[in-house]
Amino acid sequence: MDLLNIIAVLITLSALFSYINYRYIGLPTSIGIMVIGMLVSLAVIAAGVLGVGIVREAEVFVKSIDFTTSLMQGMLSFLLFASALHVNLNDLMKQKAPILLLSSFGVVASTFMIGIGTWYLLAWLGLDLPLIYCLLFGALISPTDPIAVMSILKSAGAPKSLETKIAGESLFNDGVAVVVFIVLLGIATGGSDISVGSITLLFIEEAIGGSLFGLLIGYIAYRMLRSVDNYQLEVMITLAVVMGGYALANMLHVSGPLAMVIAGLFIGNHGRYFGMSDHTREHVDDFWHLIDEILNAVLFLLIGIEILAIEWNYGYLTAGLLLIPLTLAARFISVGSIIGLMRKRRPFSPGVIKILTWGGLRGGISVALALSIPAGVARDEILTFTYVIVVFSILVQGLSVGKLIKSYQADSTNTSD
Repeated sequence: MDLLNIIAVLITLSALFSYINYRYIGLPTSIGIMVIGMLVSLAVIAAGVLGVGIVREAEVFVKSIDFTTSLMQGMLSFLLFASALHVNLNDLMKQKAPILLLSSFGVVASTFMIGIGTWYLLAWLGLDLPLIYCLLFGALISPTDPIAVMSILKSAGAPKSLETKIAGESLFNDGVAVVVFIVLLGIATGGSDISVGSITLLFIEEAIGGSLFGLLIGYIAYRMLRSVDNYQLEVMITLAVVMGGYALANMLHVSGPLAMVIAGLFIGNHGRYFGMSDHTREHVDDFWHLIDEILNAVLFLLIGIEILAIEWNYGYLTAGLLLIPLTLAARFISVGSIIGLMRKRRPFSPGVIKILTWGGLRGGISVALALSIPAGVARDEILTFTYVIVVFSILVQGLSVGKLIKSYQADSTNTSD
């Protein structure tokens, strides 16, 4: 199936499932689309068991979609820019210390806790998976997904400071997580020369290089926006930042996701208020809100129907279910240790550790990284573990984090943060 037909099917299904959810189910849009997608996929599988010959066609369609390329080289740049565009930079700077620590040391600590814990758990279950692949799984499942997090936070009603911590961490932790993932994948496949120097250079190129590049293209776009007053042109300039900027970041081997976050923050704060008229700002906001909604719908649909592309195994499924409390425990320990140390110098909202733990959702980025692992000894196992945890994270954590936040809301209003 060619690209145009794939896009047509995905947009049509997203619209149809959104309608069904809106009229009859009433879940948050993204979660509702994913649930319906999963149910339809399970119905297709059940039909195949009963002898109805549609499973093969459905599997061919789903496998014809390159999830990793679609997300990491396509939708991600738009979604990160759209999310960063509406994050208040002043609020972000007030929370810079916890955000920096959670998105760096927190991710690395979680990677090793999950990786080592997975190795022991799988050995106990009689499943043989090398430690390096367990660590690779830890790296891809540790970062919180900015797309899933921002989608859920819109209706969670979190205090501003807490919302900024969760959103800020999710926007910035991808840079560290991708570097760790690339290093571990290189070790696992033996495809790269790994040393302290090469790891440091990779981090500088990806994370620091991506941030500086994002600042540069954001500033150039700001100067262009400030020199004109035409909303059609200004929308096109922001679109060029995302599409051209992300492509150029990949060519320069710097972090495209971090570049989009920094550019989005710069344009969303400095550019929107000093480079746009009120009329233009309204059109730019509406355009990126619509892009965000459409691509979120497509992404969560892809997560839902990806069930058809996974080689299911009872042992892997059991391990995936048992890994859910392990990943939550690692998240709790990494968040708790960082917040615990920082509490000596600054106050935090009541329940902040529990909320950051439960609100640290995993999503499409983890699935995309799992799918990027070359076919071989560990890909199917890791993909199954990842999918199970992502589905739990979005369905169970995503639907209940709002209630958890509200349970601490009264205390939060009496605590400065």
